[in-house]
Amino acid sequence: MTDLVPACDPPRIPVRGGGTFPVRRIYCVGRNFADHAREMGAQAPASPEARGRPVFFGKPADALVLDGQVPYPPATSELHHEVELTVAIGRDAASGVLEPDRALDLVLGYGIGLDLTRRDLQAQAKAAGLPWDIAKGFDHSAPVSELLPAAGLDLRQSTLSLEVNGNLRQSARLDQMIWSVADILHELSKLYRLRAGDLVLMGTPAGVAALAPGDRCHARLDDLLSLDCVILPALT
Repeated sequence: MTDLVPACDPPRIPVRGGGTFPVRRIYCVGRNFADHAREMGAQAPASPEARGRPVFFGKPADALVLDGQVPYPPATSELHHEVELTVAIGRDAASGVLEPDRALDLVLGYGIGLDLTRRDLQAQAKAAGLPWDIAKGFDHSAPVSELLPAAGLDLRQSTLSLEVNGNLRQSARLDQMIWSVADILHELSKLYRLRAGDLVLMGTPAGVAALAPGDRCHARLDDLLSLDCVILPALT
């Protein structure tokens, strides 16, 4: 059967050492650092037992930005940065719930991402009890770095940070996440069957703030990995 419109190729993230990672689906985690939950007016869990269920939302795969060029989005005056660890799933999970002690077996690599957010639209949606989709899943809302192969990596003591125009905005060790990578993959598997090509953005620490055209972002994961992007004028 002939396609009536051209088929879209999936975006492909470079992997250090060679090859690319074609992205199927993007899952995002909200409120995964207690300090960020509090700065957004939410209650942080007092203990691991009180965590409840993670907050999940999504972005379309074509929201990825691979060249660091981010046009300022329409319909907002509050574009905020949220620096996050990204987790790339390299093989399909078996059907059923994925146990935490087997979850990391699925991980092909790790990277850095920015969950760009139209904060004013998110606030309006929250106030009305509506979904966040237009605040999170817009064009160019997910700049990402290359991926580091996961083999032999233990990032729990690593620090994720973001500078804007040379000024430190966000910084936290990854062991401060409320839900670990294994925890999040376990929880996602209760809702979806994870597959090769899925990308997970793991949530952001405190310090989210506004960006303006001309701003330059520099994110780091210790000395292992970096991500640079620039906010361009809005498209006309």
